[in-house]
Amino acid sequence: MAIVVNKLIPEFEANATGGVKVSNTTHLGKVVVLYFYPKDNTPGCTTEAMQFRDKHKEFVKAGATVFGVSRDNMKSHDEFKTKLELPFELIADTEEKMCHMFGVVKNKIMYGKKVKGIERSTFLIGADGVLKNEWRGLKVPGHVDDVLQAVKDLKKAV
Repeated sequence: MAIVVNKLIPEFEANATGGVKVSNTTHLGKVVVLYFYPKDNTPGCTTEAMQFRDKHKEFVKAGATVFGVSRDNMKSHDEFKTKLELPFELIADTEEKMCHMFGVVKNKIMYGKKVKGIERSTFLIGADGVLKNEWRGLKVPGHVDDVLQAVKDLKKAV
């Protein structure tokens, strides 16, 4: 089932760092930011993670829980999280269930070869479990500020 803005997100379950289980119901009552990124320890993904880290207190103050999502395994996520001192959890979607559900798996050309990869995307889920906003195929500069503003706007609308 595809996700659609202004509709409930479908059922899912995933494991995150810190032994956290995440599903479509575990965070009802809280705003959730899910940001999908291609790979731990790559330049763009490191920059994006650090920007979410640096604004994390503001996200919390605005009532949002942030999760990073990639296809990397838990060991890779734990090391990435520790290295960058990330204050939020990372979801290991090694089977690509969430990636496919959110439609972020895309064919890309890398070094002249066609590969399947993650399109950098962020999703804002309201406290009611409804998808409120999505950013697809985004560029890192300025993106975290856009998401934070959307979270703040959502808080004002409640």
